[in-house]
Amino acid sequence: MTASRFRDLLLAEEQETIALMANLGQDIDLLVHARQDSNNDDEHDPEGSTLAFERSQTDALLKQSTARLADIAAALAKLDAGTYGTCENCGRPIAEPRLEARPYARTCIECASR
Repeated sequence: MTASRFRDLLLAEEQETIALMANLGQDIDLLVHARQDSNNDDEHDPEGSTLAFERSQTDALLKQSTARLADIAAALAKLDAGTYGTCENCGRPIAEPRLEARPYARTCIECASR
């Protein structure tokens, strides 16, 4: 796979992540609004998850997405520097199938599984 193809994959991941983050932000706003308009004691609601739990889950996804954007930016910088596809831990090449599945991968599969 060529560097331009990996760049395309990274830019597509970046756009998907930005869109996901926008949706998560809207979800957080809706949860905050729902909590403000309700006088229910959602902490003791036997019908399922609480608004606080849902907010926590959404916050966690937002943090993961922010980290993914940083990884994508680092991968794009490595493409520009000519070091893309090299494991940050051991210095060996990252297998192409791993980069196809996760183009922002920083480590080879061996180092990632440690």
